Amino acid sequence: MLGPACGTLTVRTGKAGAASKAGHNLRMEVTDWHATLDLGDQPTLAVSVDPHSLRVIEGTGGVMPLGDEEKDAIVKTIDDDVLKGRAIEFNSSRVDVDASGHLVNVEGELQLFDRRRPVAFALTLDDDGHVEGTAKLKHSDFGVKPFSALFGTLKVADDVEVAVDATTRSQDDG
Repeated sequence: MLGPACGTLTVRTGKAGAASKAGHNLRMEVTDWHATLDLGDQPTLAVSVDPHSLRVIEGTGGVMPLGDEEKDAIVKTIDDDVLKGRAIEFNSSRVDVDASGHLVNVEGELQLFDRRRPVAFALTLDDDGHVEGTAKLKHSDFGVKPFSALFGTLKVADDVEVAVDATTRSQDDG
């Protein structure tokens, strides 16, 4: 079982539009998520994310640094206007582990914005149980127009990066 107690699930967004210099590239963390990675005879991966649990960790670029109030306002906008409390879940349809056991290729469906779309990504798994990987998504693949402000001159970029960095074993397992 993977989750916030043993790792991080990070979401990174960029900025676009004529006023993009005013915006920020965001690094957010999901504070409530759970994943089950089973590498047995029939490998599977299932991930569930609480859509209300995103927190802005950092905003780079922009004219002014992001303060706590701005970070909170971004989270509220994501919660109220973008995700709207809708389920975020991934279920694998295929998980292939290479002969070394260190590269895991995953294919499956991601439910986001009340739509299901295919997603493929790779995970690396170390002997000590450390797992990491990145999936690239696009808002438009899910039928969603990226959030915009300032009459559309400042937009969240269509591309979103989701990364996991966790350990499947506790430090006491040795």
